[in-house]
Amino acid sequence: MSEQEPLLELKGITKEYYGNRVLTDVCFNLRRGEILGLVGENGAGKSTLMNILFGMSVISETGGYNGEVCLEGTTVNFQSPFDALAAGIGMVHQEFSLIPGFTATENILLNGEVLHDNIVTKVFGPRMKTLDFPAMRAIAKNSIDLLGVNISPDTLVAEMPVGHKQFTELAREIHRPEMKVLVLDEPTAVLTESEAQVLLTSLRRLADTGIGIIFITHRLQEIFDVCNRIVILRDGKVVREVATTDTTMPQVAELMVGRDLSGHAAASTEYDAATETILAVEHLWVDMPGETVRDVSFDVHKGEVFGIGGLAGQGKLGIPNGIMGLYAAGGKVRLHDKDVPLNEPAAPLAAGMAFVSEDRRGVGLLLEEALDWNIAFTAMQAQNKFMRPLLGGLIKWRDDRAIRDLAQKYVKALDIKCTDTNQPAQELSGGNQQKVCLAKAFAVEPDVLFVSEPTRGIDVGAKSLVLDALRSYNRDKGTTIVMISSELEELRSICDRIAIVDEGRIAGILPPTASAKDFGLLMIGRRTHEQEAVNNHD
Repeated sequence: MSEQEPLLELKGITKEYYGNRVLTDVCFNLRRGEILGLVGENGAGKSTLMNILFGMSVISETGGYNGEVCLEGTTVNFQSPFDALAAGIGMVHQEFSLIPGFTATENILLNGEVLHDNIVTKVFGPRMKTLDFPAMRAIAKNSIDLLGVNISPDTLVAEMPVGHKQFTELAREIHRPEMKVLVLDEPTAVLTESEAQVLLTSLRRLADTGIGIIFITHRLQEIFDVCNRIVILRDGKVVREVATTDTTMPQVAELMVGRDLSGHAAASTEYDAATETILAVEHLWVDMPGETVRDVSFDVHKGEVFGIGGLAGQGKLGIPNGIMGLYAAGGKVRLHDKDVPLNEPAAPLAAGMAFVSEDRRGVGLLLEEALDWNIAFTAMQAQNKFMRPLLGGLIKWRDDRAIRDLAQKYVKALDIKCTDTNQPAQELSGGNQQKVCLAKAFAVEPDVLFVSEPTRGIDVGAKSLVLDALRSYNRDKGTTIVMISSELEELRSICDRIAIVDEGRIAGILPPTASAKDFGLLMIGRRTHEQEAVNNHD
């Protein structure tokens, strides 16, 4: 292979699912030692394209594809991921594929274990070889060290925070000596800002060894930080391929969605500080692993969009999870000046609260159930909505038509891309799953809505739609929203006030117009004078 010849080339890739064309004549290449950013809205065709490249069975089971994939000048057509791995193509998926009961070492060297002879092999042959744990541990450690992170090779995956799981996934791929192409699908979605920076540095280090990297992310700043070129997909087609230095983030965002996004950063606020306090939280503590809350107090006014931010692991996610009864908590929470019992998940729902969890797959959705059932389920369980009384109320029957009408209403309002409301939630893209979670909460018609990481892992277009939906719901229904997010600019675009959490406590509360420097100081533990005064008074 010459230096000028592409390491990987895709020529005229076209794919249909049951008559629905999802990719049309997609062409681009990847050079040795290059990091190529692949961007596009959910549904643009990125996942299908990577499934083709990685030989996922869903492609062959649905009729294959048209076009050519060339690796080092040779046409390849992988029938399974094992074929792709053997050829030197690795992939880190958005959803973890680790074995929780195995250590980092055992996961990294899964199906590539190092064996050595022992006394038994001299009698029964090589099939009785045993694992060479010291050698395996050394290989795993080298792979982890190459990423520049501090993870013990002996740690069980089940005991790792999510960030360490992501690095373990990556270490598993890069330890292979035959690695030529590495595909990363939203690798930073579960990482803290500092962890994400470590990962980006690691990618550049890997590229310098000659590995070609395809980097899929919705965080456009990361694309500009680390990628050499950008391929932009929209509706299954390449709409532009451009060097990172020859374009800007607004241009890329507009090409992704086909519309101008400049108006989406405008703050929403018709909030009046004199309005009554609807939610009061006093000395809240929450025992949530990795997100411990030690002593948090704040008030939220009726109709306000109140933001909670801060670095990962400082406790911001613990606040809504504790209030909504998902983790052990103490302190006092008052809604409409009435105490809301803690540690009872049904109590906050009955009182008028709802929660969109950051864990949409584990907590937010019934993945195997249809969209209409997902959207209506909480309202049915907590409020007896969509239930028709029969025989004078002796029994109640589910109103399927009302449920279907409700689902269709939110599918249209939130632009949920699906075949119909009977489609299982697990078949939707991440962004559309998040919209279903929002619809589920909206159906409850709460007085206070907690929304945790509402745009994590979704693209810029879906992100705009989600934030617009929250703004509209706040404005039209007068619903008070408490939004928890790791993205400061997202909070500043929608919130009336923003509280920053540091070490399980509120470091300060600022208006969205405060400078990035002021927010940054709070995030590293330098509290405002006003907050110190409040704390001292308490």
